[in-house]
Amino acid sequence: MAIINTGLLTKGLRSEFFNRFDATTTYFQDLSTRIESSSDTETYKWLGSAPRMREWGTGRIAQGIGTESYSVENLKYEATLEVDRDEIADDKTGQIRIRVAELASRAASHKDYLLAQLLINGDQAGFTSYDGAVFFSSNHVSGSSGSQDNLLTSPAIDPNDPTTEEFKIALKAALSAMLGFKDDRGDPLSIGATGLVCVVPTSLHMTALEAVNATVISNTSNILEGVAQVVPCPWLTATDEWYLLKTDGVIRPFMFQDREPVEFTALTEESDEGFRREKFLYGVRARYRMAYAYWQFAVSTTFTTPS
Repeated sequence: MAIINTGLLTKGLRSEFFNRFDATTTYFQDLSTRIESSSDTETYKWLGSAPRMREWGTGRIAQGIGTESYSVENLKYEATLEVDRDEIADDKTGQIRIRVAELASRAASHKDYLLAQLLINGDQAGFTSYDGAVFFSSNHVSGSSGSQDNLLTSPAIDPNDPTTEEFKIALKAALSAMLGFKDDRGDPLSIGATGLVCVVPTSLHMTALEAVNATVISNTSNILEGVAQVVPCPWLTATDEWYLLKTDGVIRPFMFQDREPVEFTALTEESDEGFRREKFLYGVRARYRMAYAYWQFAVSTTFTTPS
């Protein structure tokens, strides 16, 4: 991750870039399981659940496990700034460094953006989970689990501006659905109500905060007080939809497949571009992929007008 041909004009830019990169607040690392990748594509085999304990009886009975698998291909990403040499020579206010700092923040939050796209499109064709169904579906089936639904609706007088009480009702339903999911043997997954995160559009941020932090709502004790963390996501544009995620399992709802970390490179006065065109380039590059993992740890809820 070294800067190429930096010279004095870009002295310190690399450290400034990564200082800002590391200081940028992100949430993808809390919502996804990081997987180190060593090739262009990784194949994941999702094993069925282990059998429950039984009486010994006449001896051991070996039980096979079901397998479901899918492949995830790494993608390459980049962002590059082009700056005229004269602009650098005339720069009296450090605008170039500000732009590089902004580039660092955007590079750091890119994986959050990708995760948001997985949420937004999770009920659309082509955005499938390991079981072959779309990630948010009313018909997830695995082995003997029966049909299971992580695509919910909840009533609200104004779906785009639900009340705290309406959000609380929706959260209770989403949590009940998640706790009721079964494994491929038809047994409860025994998912505890821990590690919960409500990912919401910014318009629902304060409503969601009140729903999970208020001691009393509508003159009634709030039994869901402190049950979840609230994460506002600026890329969620649908103001009537939000997501409940469980993030403390060995496998989380999403995976971050990490092939090559972000690199920062500068081509300045000694580069071919700098000599011929007097254009200096500052760029970032990385290879990774955000992908779906365990759908059982994610529930989508859309507010709808009561019928």
